[in-house]
Amino acid sequence: MVRYFKTRLPQGGKRVKIVENYHVNSTVALNKDLFEWVIENLLKNAIDAIEKDVGRIEINLKQLKNGRHRVCIDISDNGRGIDAKRKSEVFKPGYSTKKRGWGLGLSLAKRIIDQYHGGKLTVKESRTHQGTTMRILL
Repeated sequence: MVRYFKTRLPQGGKRVKIVENYHVNSTVALNKDLFEWVIENLLKNAIDAIEKDVGRIEINLKQLKNGRHRVCIDISDNGRGIDAKRKSEVFKPGYSTKKRGWGLGLSLAKRIIDQYHGGKLTVKESRTHQGTTMRILL
């Protein structure tokens, strides 16, 4: 999915660089199609959040040593960020900051990760006008 976006980005009008850092030796059972849809949705949101002509999206994949989850994926952008008051609302159906769409992307992505895959999708951190990091734990 990341390779697909890297080939499509130059046509989008923005110069967005995707940086990948993968440091994992374990595997996680998942539904490939559903998981790719989640990554696609998170990447599209990150690209849309970047209002500058030059943007950066960083994907960090790391293995966890303790706890219930084995793998952590952080997807960070240098976009507009999410206002602190809105962080709890972004996963609610119908919530959107965009003029188009239904506002179902993040709520569906959360259901796919949390309920179908037994993981967790959260807003790890966000700062207005600095960017957002979405975290997937599997």
